[in-house]
This record gives sequence, structure tokens and C-alpha cells, in this order.
Amino acid sequence: MTLAETAARDLATDVSQTGAKRPHRRHLLQFLALTALPASIVLAQSAKELPRDPSNPVETEAGIAIKDPLVVEKCGTCHTADAKGNLSRISWVRTTPEGWAQVIRRMASLNGLSITPAEAKAVIRSLSASNGLSPEEARPVSYLPEHRIVVESNIPNETIRQSCAACHAFAQPLLWRRSKAEWGLLRNLHVAMYSQADAQFRKPVEDPTQPVPANGAPKPLPVEVALDYMNKTAPLMTPEWTKWQARQSSAKLGGKWLVNAFLPGKGLYVGEMMLTPAGTDDDYTTAITLKSLADGSTLTRSGKGLVYTGYSWRGTSSSGPAGARPDAPQDHETREAMQFSPDRKSAEGRWFWGDYTEFGFNVKLSRAAAEPTVVATWPYALKAGARGATLKLIGDAFPAGLKPSDLDLGKGVTVTKVVSNSPTEAVLTVDVAPDATIGAHDVGIGGSILAAGLPVYKRVDYIKVTPETAIARLGCSEKHAPGYQQFDALGYDAGLDGKPYTADDVSLGPIDVTWSMEELPTVYYDDDVNYVGKLSPTALFTPAIDGPNPERKWGRNNYGEVWVVATAKTEKDALGKPLKGKAFMVVSVPAYKRWDQPEVAK
Repeated sequence: MTLAETAARDLATDVSQTGAKRPHRRHLLQFLALTALPASIVLAQSAKELPRDPSNPVETEAGIAIKDPLVVEKCGTCHTADAKGNLSRISWVRTTPEGWAQVIRRMASLNGLSITPAEAKAVIRSLSASNGLSPEEARPVSYLPEHRIVVESNIPNETIRQSCAACHAFAQPLLWRRSKAEWGLLRNLHVAMYSQADAQFRKPVEDPTQPVPANGAPKPLPVEVALDYMNKTAPLMTPEWTKWQARQSSAKLGGKWLVNAFLPGKGLYVGEMMLTPAGTDDDYTTAITLKSLADGSTLTRSGKGLVYTGYSWRGTSSSGPAGARPDAPQDHETREAMQFSPDRKSAEGRWFWGDYTEFGFNVKLSRAAAEPTVVATWPYALKAGARGATLKLIGDAFPAGLKPSDLDLGKGVTVTKVVSNSPTEAVLTVDVAPDATIGAHDVGIGGSILAAGLPVYKRVDYIKVTPETAIARLGCSEKHAPGYQQFDALGYDAGLDGKPYTADDVSLGPIDVTWSMEELPTVYYDDDVNYVGKLSPTALFTPAIDGPNPERKWGRNNYGEVWVVATAKTEKDALGKPLKGKAFMVVSVPAYKRWDQPEVAK
């Protein structure tokens, strides 16, 4: 069969569930786009036979010229250049470093791209600069490169959930910007590569948010609704990217950065991170010193990092040889994903490790300066009515001879004495008025402010176990490591309105609790809590091996669903019973296929 005959066959129409005929999506041109064969061969042989196919759109938008010689060399063999310097396909997409790493992996595995690790790193860096995301575009979905467990609340409706978030996080497409033609080609790629995609894209959805078509017209396919949304929400060119292109420059992050790092299960750490330029302005070596405010232990780490697109940090650090404790940061190399502010005075992100990246510090950085800087307070919160309470301020460049009048902790909180002070720590005695304003107070020292740095509360109204929805994975011999889960119990004051789970609630940090697991009954014989694994006194869940388990009814595997329960040791509810909080945990099978780009941190 000739190429023309194959194309004609694959362009035959099929009948949808509604009876309307639609062009078949698995035609030869899509295959050629994926395998990088020259489509001109088919077009020349079948120009008379093949009408213009709407699933093979013509690019009409202005592209982004690719000027880097290495990118042109490595990508230009298959992605042809036009007179304006655009490379086909590449010039009409923008994404993160991880996104470009995904592309390179796919090109190497499917299309025979020959590229060394050093060349791949250079290409990722170049494309992240010319075809990246602005800070404003990346920030709302930064949880994906930071490997955070979140319940996505940014999916607009069930139709789009089915089309875009049934198989992966909704952040995955939102971390890309594409022309209208490229969004259409992404649909084609899914249909060609993933057997279930076409059915998923066509499956009817019960979605009351979608308008009823007028005059008996057929409902749009779910994928058509999704593409319309993505074209409006994530177009190729945006005002944010245009502005960032003008501002983008070498990050120049060298120097001392003050660290506020919260590690679930272990509490708050403070310290410093020294960044030293290495080679170019956007490559750095790092030296990190952290101190636990919970137990006084210290961590020293060293590593390296690099900056993509002028603000996006990817790095690694370690404390030395690897150890065996899964939850101990000193036993593991961490990967660092952070976003620096455009003014280069602060940064936020996550330093994480684990086979499933399940452990990690939630990190905030502040650039050290000549003026005093407060990065944390200890304890986490103060109770209204407390007298003679001890409060520590941790930071940098504190002046000698601090006086109570030099400090401002907000309405109702009075500094009565400065017990001691050094350049990095001030120990205070404070009184908190019974009618002190409930909420997170600013902490001021001289002209420096730690915004919302000191919560003041009346009582602990409820406990929230985090993560509220969690997943752990069973271990499986040597090939599949267990996926752990670390929990925390955070106390909350219901705030000025007295209503829990509203916007003015005040987080008080971790509180003392005892931990347990309870059955989440889904069938009459449910016994998951006995087999899924063990929860330690510090809320580290260690899953069981996968199975089958001869001790379990019908020899079932050890997967299951349970509640993780925190019971307060001292805090009571209105009936005098200990406060409790719960989290839902699924203990699942190992992840047999992994999607990740650790190389962008190298």
C-alpha cells in the first residue's frame, strides 16, 4: 500500500456516539508529525486525494525566533526553519525547564535525537530563556515542579477535568503556552500515543456548568471544550511574557540568603544559604547551614544550582554520604525548586527527596542586607492573655543594645524586656493583652517588617491534619521502593468571625497530639487498617509490601484506604473532649512508570 493509499484509508470518517461523522484522528499526518518524517512526501503524493484536514492546522500566529546555534543544530534537522528564524513546532510553544526536558526525552526515544547530557542541559537552558514562562505564569502551578501533594482547585469544570486531568495533574497543560494550532496538535499527539485518549476526549460528561446547545445542535466534544479553554487561558503570547522578556536578565543572586524552612514532622528550621557564582552568573555553588528550633540540632549542606529564565532556581544539596533513614534530611540529597521574586529580594519553593519526592522542606529565602531582617519567630504563636511569655526573633543584622521601644509586635502585644540579643537572635519577654487582636501580627524591628510573622490566638478551635488527602505506595522487592507519607497536625483558631474553615482562621503551627489510624469502611469486610502499614508516634507512615497476603481474606494485596487521626493531648472541644483531626490516605500499588526530570537540577 502506498503512502497516499495509507493516508486516504486513515482519513476515512468514523461515526461518533451521536451519529455525526467526524474526521478520524489517527491519520498518517499525525504519525509523521510524531516520527519527524517529512510530511511533504505525503502531500506531494496525495495532494489531489486529501482535502485540507482541520486536525492538521496551519500555523497563523507569529512565532518566537530561535537564534541559539546549538538549538538550531540539534533541533533543526527535523524542525525546519523559516525566513524569520522560526523552527517548526518549537517556535510556537513555551514551557518550564521540566517541560523542555520532557520534549528532549521524547525526541530521543521516539525520533532518534542524538544529544549528550551537556548539550541537553544547554538546550534546556536556552529554550527556557527564549521560550519559557514568566514568573506570573509559572507561580500558580509551581506546585508541580515542586512536587507538592495538592488537591487541584483550579479545574474549571468536569468536562475539562475529564479531558485534561483524568490521567495527569491539570498543572501539566497549564505549565505550557501554545498557539491555537499547537493546542490542536497536542490533542493529536495524545490520540496517537495513548490508546485511551480518543475515547476519553469523546466520552459524554454530566456537567451542568456547560450551556445547552441551541436549536438541537450537537454538544461539543469534551476535548473541544478543553481546547477552547486552553486557547483562551494559555495562548502563546501573553502580556506577562512580553513584559518579562524586557526584564529578563542574569539573576545575580550571589551572597547570603536567610532561610526559613519548615519540614513536616520535624518543625521549623532557620539558617543561611550562601550562593557563590560558578562559571557564569546563573550557575552557583551553595553552602547551607540550618538549625532546628524544635530540638536545636543543626544541618550543614553543600551543593549547586542554576537559574532558568532569570528567576527559576533548580539545584541539589547534601550533607554527605547517603544514609538509611527515609525521613532524615541529613541522609539524602535534596532537589531544590524555587522561584525568586523579580526584585531578587526573596524566594519560595521546596527542597525535596525520596523515591516519590514525598519528603521536603517548605522554604522561604530573604536576601541579607545591611538593615535588620526578621525571618522567623519562636514559638509559632502566642495566646491572648499570656503574661511574661518568652519570644525569640531570628534573623540577621540585629543592632546591639536593642530596647523594647525598637520593636513592634502589633496591637495588644507589648515587649516588656529584651533579655538578650545578638546579630542573629533577640530573646524577648512579652505580654499579650486578653483583647489583643486575633490574627497574624507583623513583626517590626527598626525599619524591617516580617509580614504576618506572629500569630496571636484565643484558643485552638480545630486541628487540621496535613496533607488532608494523601497517598502512600506499597513496597515491592528491590525494584519498587515504598512510598512513605509524613503527616503533621496543625492547630487553628477560628478567627474573628468564630467560624472554622473560613478565610480569617489563624494557623498556630504544629500542636502536641497522639497519632492513630482508623478504618475507612467501603465494603462490609473492610480490614485495610490491619494490613496497609504502620504509623509511627511522629506520624511517619511506612507502607507494607505489596502482596498477595495469605493472611488477608481472599489473599488480597495490602492496598487500602484509611483515616489518619490526630488526637490533641491538651486541647478540648466545647464538650470537653480532646480535639481530633483526620486525613484521608490511599495506600496504593507501586508506580510502575515514572515521569520526572531530575536532570534540570544538575
